[in-house]
Amino acid sequence: MLTRFESNDKLSRVVVHGDSVYLSGLTPSDRTGGIRDQVAQVLGKIDHHLTQAGTDRSRILFVQIWLKDIARDFDEMNRVWSRWLSNTPAPARATGEVALAHPDILVEMIVTATR
Repeated sequence: MLTRFESNDKLSRVVVHGDSVYLSGLTPSDRTGGIRDQVAQVLGKIDHHLTQAGTDRSRILFVQIWLKDIARDFDEMNRVWSRWLSNTPAPARATGEVALAHPDILVEMIVTATR
């Protein structure tokens, strides 16, 4: 069975195939804050979309994190990430630096989870 949530002509925000859950690149809605605020917003979106798909953060398998400026923001991103992930098994993860779609986006996350 294949289910898609929040689809448009370019992408589906969430795709569920069997017990696999895929979240497309999530970015902050309010881009006026710094890295801590933007990471917290994206993590909140992850929680929301995982719930929508019938799962939660304890079932995340892999997260790909893109930062606009890894040298500047990596440590702060990790502090917010570690608080969010406390008491939850850590998924596999990769973090890299990339030019994001808009200059005011500091972070984007892509998630694969299971139900």
